[in-house]
Amino acid sequence: MKYTFTLFTGILSVSIAMAQAPRKVAADKIVAIVGDKIILQSDIQNEIFDRRRHGETVPDNFNCAIMEQALTLKALVLQAERDSIEISNDEVEAELNNRIRANIRSFGSEAALVEIAGRSIYQLKEDFRPRIRERLLVNRLSLNVVANVSITPQEVMKYFSSKNADSLPYYESTVEMGEIVLYPTPNSELEDLVKFELNDFKQQITGGRQKFDILARLYSEDKDTKDLGGELKINRTEKGGLPGYVDPSFIGQVFRLKPGQISSVFKSKAGYHIVQLVEKNGNDATIRHILRMPKITNEEITRGINKLDSVRSRIIAGVLTFNEAVARYTEAETKSTAGMRLYYDGSTYLPIAELDKDLVVLLDQSKLQPGQYSKPAAFTDATGKQGVRLIFFKSRTIPHRQNLKDDYDRIAEEALTIKKEQAMDAWLSAKIPSYYLMIDPEYSNCSMLNKWTQKSATANR
Repeated sequence: MKYTFTLFTGILSVSIAMAQAPRKVAADKIVAIVGDKIILQSDIQNEIFDRRRHGETVPDNFNCAIMEQALTLKALVLQAERDSIEISNDEVEAELNNRIRANIRSFGSEAALVEIAGRSIYQLKEDFRPRIRERLLVNRLSLNVVANVSITPQEVMKYFSSKNADSLPYYESTVEMGEIVLYPTPNSELEDLVKFELNDFKQQITGGRQKFDILARLYSEDKDTKDLGGELKINRTEKGGLPGYVDPSFIGQVFRLKPGQISSVFKSKAGYHIVQLVEKNGNDATIRHILRMPKITNEEITRGINKLDSVRSRIIAGVLTFNEAVARYTEAETKSTAGMRLYYDGSTYLPIAELDKDLVVLLDQSKLQPGQYSKPAAFTDATGKQGVRLIFFKSRTIPHRQNLKDDYDRIAEEALTIKKEQAMDAWLSAKIPSYYLMIDPEYSNCSMLNKWTQKSATANR
């Protein structure tokens, strides 16, 4: 089986969906025990309900697969506790916050989430804290078990040769690329102009001549919140995990305010702001903000281009490596990935169809070959901020069927994942006899539970 442990990874959405119905089935009962860990009939049925709610086809024997996942989860939690694996309260709280925020985004607002769930954010967190801790324990234990599993080139080739040639995946054209980004500093006169505008906005609002949300819709340069009247939900513990403008200085300004109060003009990584606190609940806050970004003149763009052109010359001359240049100069988030851009799944292969138009034009006009560096060029990022960038063109693929020559790294990752799953399965099978097991007879026809039911039968003789 695959050790992704999906049974409780969606626990927030499951319970939220069940809020308008009984949280447990009418005649709930214990259907399995692993050590001192119990599995309830409602755990299995709620998962099936949630799959159906999301439009998934649920086969007749799906309860067998869910039971297998539940048994595996409980066994691994038990083993993690035996091995004294620890998860801190901070880790649990961070994961809870991530899940709550994901559900808020899904339902549109915190108020909608609370209304649908029928419970406060505090109550939701308390409901799910034990299960979040279980999942984190399992993840850490699983990583420990397979930490030393590796794969050889011979194993990769053997794995690839075992695949059905007719079912090999087809890949669209992709590129691997890195970047060094500079954001030129605007001149002081344009910064002063932006600060004057924001101070004027604040006076209009506090004087009752205008409303904050209307001015945000008219003048804010934050594309994500402009049409929402500048409204944004943030969490004090994220430390910049939300969009780029939510950096520590931004969060610090927000949590000094009282509800209804408007901040003084202040600067963040994105530009200048005024912020109004709508409400605050512990580490969570709802705000309105107006972002203004000082315009960058052609003179500042030219200085940025000249600086990156010098960096490019040093890289090409071998005086400076690309990684060293990234660490020293770049001002982009890709600094944490050694300058490399990543796809949403963590891969370095970026579909050309999903690159921004300016980048595609830059690659085409430069006619770069793998291993080459573009000349610096001006660009505007997704937030509307002007910058200058230098592109490292690592590789490009044409549309093709999966093959060893072009896709060795991907194939190796697939093979390694399977090898880790097999190692995990063998490890768990060896541990099962050491656990007390009880499985309800209604699951006796589930062939996929044989390794569990056999032990259960032995334990109960």
